[in-house]
Amino acid sequence: MNKRTDNPYPPIADYAMISDCHCVALVSRSGSVDWCCMPRIDDDSLFGRLLDWNKGGFCAVTPTDEGFTSTRRYIPCTMVLETRFKTGQGEALLHDFFAMDADPLGDPRYDHVRIVEGLSGEVELSVDVCPRFDYGEIVPRMREHKNGSRIYTAIGSNKGLIIHCDLPLEVVEHRDLHATIRVAAGERVRLVLQFEVPELIACATEREMRDGKEIDAEFERTCKWWTDWSGGCSVSIEPDEQTLRSAITLKALTFERTGAIAAAATTSLPETMGGCRNWDYRFSWVRDSVFTVRALHDLGFEREADRFHRFIECSSAGSADELQIMYGVDGKRRLTEIELDWLEGYRGSRPVRIGNGAAKQGQFDIYGDLLEMAWEWHEAGNPTDPDYWDFLASVLHTVCKQWPEPDHGIWEMRSEPAHFVHSKVMCWAALNRGIMLAQSNGFEAPVDIWAKNRDMLRQEIEEKGVDPERGIFVQAYGSRELDAVLLLLPHVEFVAYDDPRMLRTVDAICGELEEGGLLLRYKANDNLPGKEGAFLPCTFWLVRCLAKQGRHELAWKYYDHALSCANDLGLFSEEYDVEHDEMLGNFPQGLTHVSQITAWLALNDID
Repeated sequence: MNKRTDNPYPPIADYAMISDCHCVALVSRSGSVDWCCMPRIDDDSLFGRLLDWNKGGFCAVTPTDEGFTSTRRYIPCTMVLETRFKTGQGEALLHDFFAMDADPLGDPRYDHVRIVEGLSGEVELSVDVCPRFDYGEIVPRMREHKNGSRIYTAIGSNKGLIIHCDLPLEVVEHRDLHATIRVAAGERVRLVLQFEVPELIACATEREMRDGKEIDAEFERTCKWWTDWSGGCSVSIEPDEQTLRSAITLKALTFERTGAIAAAATTSLPETMGGCRNWDYRFSWVRDSVFTVRALHDLGFEREADRFHRFIECSSAGSADELQIMYGVDGKRRLTEIELDWLEGYRGSRPVRIGNGAAKQGQFDIYGDLLEMAWEWHEAGNPTDPDYWDFLASVLHTVCKQWPEPDHGIWEMRSEPAHFVHSKVMCWAALNRGIMLAQSNGFEAPVDIWAKNRDMLRQEIEEKGVDPERGIFVQAYGSRELDAVLLLLPHVEFVAYDDPRMLRTVDAICGELEEGGLLLRYKANDNLPGKEGAFLPCTFWLVRCLAKQGRHELAWKYYDHALSCANDLGLFSEEYDVEHDEMLGNFPQGLTHVSQITAWLALNDID
C-alpha cells in the first residue's frame, strides 16, 4: 500500500535495491529512484534525494492518480524488481533492473532499465528524470541529443548520463526531463539511463538507440544471469526464501571487477532519527567480507571466497604492515571522512558523511578473521597458495607484536583504545589457525613462537576478560560491561558453546542487552551523543549460540522476531527502532543478511 505522510521521506523499509554488482540504486514503493551511485557502489550519487529531498535528485515513474496502490516483489531468484501499480483506471507493472551481460567479467553496461507494462485498463503515469550529480551539489545540463531522437544527455563534473525512452520527453529548464504517459493492456514503454563519462558522451550518442526488442532481451538475459547464479546454491536442504534472498543481496553488494564486498548500499542513514550517528558503509570491511564469503561458501558459492582472498592480498600489497580494516571497492586505501554540509540528511539526520575515518583505526579482530577464512578454505580441500601464505605469515608476525596493545575493537569506538576481549580472542584465533595451517601444509614457520604467544593470550584473557564474581566474559579488561560480540567467541573455538562461562554469558546478554526482543550491541559509554537502535546481526548471533547450546525453542523465538524486521522484500537494515517499529541505519546491510544465513544454518544443523 502506498502511504503518504507530511514527511516526504519514505520509511527506509519502503525501498528496494537493484544492482549489477557494480552500480546500485534504491527504488521506492511509488516507483522513485531516490538513491543511485554509478559506476561504482561507493561513487558520488547521481540521484540522491534519500539524503536531501529538495536537492538530491530522483527518477520517478509514478501513477498520476493520487489514490494508487502499489505492491512489489523481486522476480524469484533475481535482483529484478517488479512493482505493480493499481489505479481506478487499470493496472500496470514497472520492472527495474541493471542490465547484466552473460560474461560477468566482461565490460559492464552501467544501464539502469525501467520498463512499464500495461496489464489492464489504461494507467496514466508521470515520468520525471531529475539528476543531481556529486551528492546534489551539481545540477547537470540536460539536452536532447538530436531533435526527435528521444536520446537525452545530462553532463556535469566528471559524470554523464545518456537517457533514452520509447516516447518523447520534455526538457525542463535545461535540467530535468518530464512526460505524462499512458499504457494500456499489452503496451510497453522503456526508459534507459546509461552512465558514461562526459568525454565519451558524444561518441556514445552516435550509436543507434536500442529498439524495444533489444531492451526486452536485456530483461530476459538479466533474469537468467541472476537465476543461474542463484542456482549455484548447494546445501543439504533447500534454503528458504529469506535465506536465498539474503544470499542474492550479498552477491549484489559484491563489486564484480575486484571481488570486494561492500558493507551496505548507502551512506548516512541514521542510527537515531535526527541524530549524528551517520556513517558511510559503502566500502569493503575485511571483517564483514570474511563473514560474507564464509556464509556464501557454506551455501555453495565458492568463487566469491577465492576472489576476496585475492582482493585482500592485492589491496594490502601482500603485507600485514599495509593491511587496513576496510578499503574502497576498487582497493582504494584513502577513505577520508568528509561532511557534506549542503545536505539536510535523511529526515534531518546530520551530518551527511562520505568516506570513513575508521579506516585508519587499529582493529585486531581482522587478523583472526583472515586466518579463520584461510583455514576454512584449506579445510574445504583448496590449496593454500604459497604467496598468500607469505602474507598470512606476516599477519601472524604482526599479531605477536600487537596483541598486548589496546585497539578500537569491532565496533570502531571513537574513543581511546581499550583491551577488548573479542579482539584478544581473535588474535588468539589467528595464531591458533596459523599454527594449524603451517603444520597441515608443511610450511616452514616459527610455530614455537606462535604457540607461546597463543598460550600467553589465553591465560591473559581467562584472567582479565572474565568477571570473577559472575563467571561471564566481559567487553574489555577491567570492565563489568557486556557486549553482544562475545556471542562470537565459540565460533573460533576459543570456548565451547556449552562451556558454563559461555552459558552464563549468553543468559547475561539476554538479560541486560535485550530490548523489545532484539539485542543492543552494548550499553557502555562510547563518547557519541544519542542512542542507537537494536543491532540486528547481534540477535542472529544469539540465535546461533542458542541453537548450538541445544536451546532450540528459545533460538527459534528470537529468530522469528528478528525475521519480522525485514521489509516485504526480505531486505534488512543495520538496526531497528523497537519503540517506533522502523528500520534504522544503512540499507540493505550486508552483515545482517550474513548473520541471518548463519543463524538459519545453525537452526538446521548444517553449518
